[in-house]
Amino acid sequence: MNFWEWYDRNLLAAKQNDVPVYELDWLVLRQTQLDKLDLRLRSPNITQKIMPSALANLDRLWHQRLSDRIPVQYLTGSVTWRDLELAVTPAVLIPRPETELIIDIVAELVAQSSQAEAYHNGIWVDLGTGSGAIAIALARHFPQGQIHAVDLSESALEIAQINADKYGRQIQFHHGSWFEPLAKLKLQNKLAAVVSNPPYIPSHEVLKLQPEVTNHEPHSALDGGKDGLDDIRNLVNAAPEYLISGGLWIVEMMAGQAETVRSLLQINGSYSNIQVHQDYAGIERFVSANLTYSYSHLNEDKSNPKN
Repeated sequence: MNFWEWYDRNLLAAKQNDVPVYELDWLVLRQTQLDKLDLRLRSPNITQKIMPSALANLDRLWHQRLSDRIPVQYLTGSVTWRDLELAVTPAVLIPRPETELIIDIVAELVAQSSQAEAYHNGIWVDLGTGSGAIAIALARHFPQGQIHAVDLSESALEIAQINADKYGRQIQFHHGSWFEPLAKLKLQNKLAAVVSNPPYIPSHEVLKLQPEVTNHEPHSALDGGKDGLDDIRNLVNAAPEYLISGGLWIVEMMAGQAETVRSLLQINGSYSNIQVHQDYAGIERFVSANLTYSYSHLNEDKSNPKN
């Protein structure tokens, strides 16, 4: 069988198995020396370029995609996210296109802020970093800042370090749960911003997701507890101890959670400028806020007899 016979047969198989057909191109381009133009023009020379062993490998990987529902990103070990080519394994959640927007939202909020310099030169933390995607993008956008990234999975941190090294970014990675490693570093009231894409899917829904997600991606990066908000509540309540006055807080969430997260921030009483931001599809995907006063500021006020 030549390449085009194999390709056409598997385009049909993708449709029959409800797998996006563009994934076949994605796999071919990453496993061969071909480019998009070769595929678009259906060059007859392609058959000569692809050795039988290479075609056999493509067939093996695509069979795994169709039969075992393994995400194509895990099969190739990489994903394109923003302008980054990141290594991924089943130890990390595959970075989604909608998450890319969190960096653009952060950049816009900082540009509009009266304390932009404090952000550009400040300490940032990506909590639940996974592949390191957000941390690396932050490091590229804020080269004068100090970027920290935390994850509970040591395997995930290994992948994140590989990705950071690839782009030459000095990111301090920490193993632990949410703010715990930062407490040991005595970073209370010192963070310019807290950014996170935490687990936010209700526990009962995790097993109902697509098999690519349920059977292959780490549940620890998906399961947000009974209502999906366990970790977001933690981030809301713990962040004021670590942020500077005016510090930025921003998280990703799932559709339908925006008003609850807004309410959590309002009830906490430490936040102002609470905003909900939409993703590419118009879904309310992110919530941002600023810390009104840091804990250290409040403590100073309480100890001052003039206040």
